[in-house]
Amino acid sequence: MESEASDETATVASLLPLASVSQQPYFSELLSFTLDRLHKEPELLRVDAERIRRQMQEVAVGNYRAFISAADALLSIREEVTAIDKHLESLIAEIPKLTSGCTEFIDSAEQILEKRKMNQTLLANHSTLLDLLEIPQLMDTCVRNGNYDEALDLEAFVCKLSTMHPRIPVIQALAAEVRQTTQALLSQLLQKLRSNIQLPECLRIIGYLRRIGVFSEYEMRLQFLRCREAWLTGILDDLDQKNAYEYLKGMINCHRMHLFDVVNQYRAIFADDTSGSEENYDGGLLFSWAMHRITSLLKTLKIMLPRIMEGGSLSNILDQCMYCAMGLGWVGLDFRGLLPSLFEEAVLDLFSKNMGTAIENFQVMLDSHRWVTIPSVGFPASGLGDESQEDVTPPSYLMEHAPLAVFVNGVSAALNELRPCAPISLKHLIAQELVKGLKAVSDSLLRYNATRVLKDNESVLFLSLCRAFIEVAFPHCATCFGRCYPGGAASIMDAKSLFDEIARLLATSSSRELPKPVQKTEAKAVSEDADQQIVENGLTPKISNGEANADATEGSDANEKEQTVPLSACEEKPDEVMLDSHRWVTIPSVGFPASGLGDESQEDVTPPSYLMEHAPLAVFVNGMCHRSDLIASPEIV
Repeated sequence: MESEASDETATVASLLPLASVSQQPYFSELLSFTLDRLHKEPELLRVDAERIRRQMQEVAVGNYRAFISAADALLSIREEVTAIDKHLESLIAEIPKLTSGCTEFIDSAEQILEKRKMNQTLLANHSTLLDLLEIPQLMDTCVRNGNYDEALDLEAFVCKLSTMHPRIPVIQALAAEVRQTTQALLSQLLQKLRSNIQLPECLRIIGYLRRIGVFSEYEMRLQFLRCREAWLTGILDDLDQKNAYEYLKGMINCHRMHLFDVVNQYRAIFADDTSGSEENYDGGLLFSWAMHRITSLLKTLKIMLPRIMEGGSLSNILDQCMYCAMGLGWVGLDFRGLLPSLFEEAVLDLFSKNMGTAIENFQVMLDSHRWVTIPSVGFPASGLGDESQEDVTPPSYLMEHAPLAVFVNGVSAALNELRPCAPISLKHLIAQELVKGLKAVSDSLLRYNATRVLKDNESVLFLSLCRAFIEVAFPHCATCFGRCYPGGAASIMDAKSLFDEIARLLATSSSRELPKPVQKTEAKAVSEDADQQIVENGLTPKISNGEANADATEGSDANEKEQTVPLSACEEKPDEVMLDSHRWVTIPSVGFPASGLGDESQEDVTPPSYLMEHAPLAVFVNGMCHRSDLIASPEIV
């Protein structure tokens, strides 16, 4: 039993986390205590700890002076050791500096001795050296005053003197100063080549450069072209790049005048050395440089042409480029064959941007359009799409449909910008862009019809707009295109099949009353018969309140009756309705007449097409045309 107890004690002791081996006996003793003894052990330990603490306090009080002295001594020793350590480190760090300082002192002392010897030699030859030392100043004065011949004579004398006495330091120092002055002379000559100088001055400068002898013949040709390149670049950098048109004009004029002069100067200066084989002698430097300038000109044209937003400006730039290329053709630099692709791209890009603007304005106007009945004078049933007709004024009928008026004005503006510079090679591409724009309008109308819920009277007006697009706007755009490209109207009219969906929409809605083309004879008959009621867009302009309410009641419930605005109410003051619902956006303009307005003797009283840009005014003018007995039959061209 005792052996088993001892084994258990050993096992428990081995499991205890002992701090050190010295505590092992105490733990063994604890394991041998009884339960009562273990309960008393904490109290006994507390008493022992209190006793030991009191003893320590008594010892500290009795020997506090020794403790303080020991602490002070320890602190003092620690500070002194730290100071010694720092001084030792600084000493170790300063030893290499001391060594290098000694070495520098030795070197400087040797240099001082050498200078002293040189000063003694200088003193012995003072008078001779004084005359020689004035040569650099004299040469510098000659360079500053432009006396290049005298300066080069002094340079040749010093070079000869340096060759005869290569070991004399004074002569070598003199030669070094002269070389510096020669470099200044060289820089001044090259700077003159970078300025606006004529052929005689170029010949003199090249002669001076040959006397200096710094460049070989090939290097001299290269330096000449580099300097003239820097001069041309400086002229181009001074041009204002904010205005693309003015910048291109200045750049083309610069190349036309100065590039021609530089080529002639090069051939005149270096003509004696080529012996009829210029390209073989200089490796084609002139050709390479000229190609670089032409390539740079074409790159600038490619970058700047898209910034020009006017067709007339593009046409002027093309004329300038052709004139420049024709002039440079006298020296073999005719680049007219490289211009068409650049200007075709610019023209196509300009037309595409204008068409995109027209489509965007149409979509904005269509989304914000308010469908109200506008008094109409009808539209012609024939004559549209004929490019042979002289008058291509936008039909005034389009004033009844502000979105279409916006689009037609945009197309007219795009074609007006195209007309001054219309490449024949772009005929089909321009036609495709125009057809693409018309297709975008058609898609917008179909999408609008599919996504919007329109009332009966609004649906009639929307279908009237669709019919005007097919029978008026589309043929008019084809006619305008035919004026830019003779015979081009047919290519636009051939694309009418793209609008079959609009035609089907109109066919399926045939039960609704749509506006019919008003013939001239019919218009006169209607206007001359005072007892007959004028028909506008297939609708009577004046409907009594009772008739309007009856029409609104048919096929609609009570809620729709409350929300529907009677047609007569919309027609009483359509100009006010349009003004309240008008969305103020910029519409491309085709201009308006500057004279002839207010002349009652003129036969043509067609409403001005300029009013298509201002829908509320167009509504008002159309209403006045119908309600006035003074105008018998206003015809729309």
